[in-house]
Amino acid sequence: MPKWYKIAESEIGTKEIAGPKHNSRVLEYHATTTLKATNDETPWCSAFVNWCVTQAGIKGTNLANARSWLKWGKALDIPTPGCIVVFRRGSNPQAGHVAFFHSFVGGGYIKVLGGNQADQVKFSNYPIADVLGYRTHDEA
Repeated sequence: MPKWYKIAESEIGTKEIAGPKHNSRVLEYHATTTLKATNDETPWCSAFVNWCVTQAGIKGTNLANARSWLKWGKALDIPTPGCIVVFRRGSNPQAGHVAFFHSFVGGGYIKVLGGNQADQVKFSNYPIADVLGYRTHDEA
């Protein structure tokens, strides 16, 4: 497993705080992007991936948009454990989601570990049909 994946696992359970307060850890994730959002309601899946990759000593995209990861590192035809997965989200060609690949779960789904999944860092299943790409890095 890439070092960034182990870092991501250690963050499981980190979640947004409802109301006017904000989780300081989510704000740390945001600080790794040029957006530098100051609340935990701003979408933070890409910020989480940037934070994990940065903590592993590798330069991320530094961008808050999930699809920015499609130009990072190198593409994989077949996912490897811990690689980065970019998904489409809805019909907006700019919207997306990014997380770390865990496994195939059957029924056309994969299990990923990511941030801002039901407002927290957790495992979730996503349709393979929504995958735009798998990415890794030589330093993984």
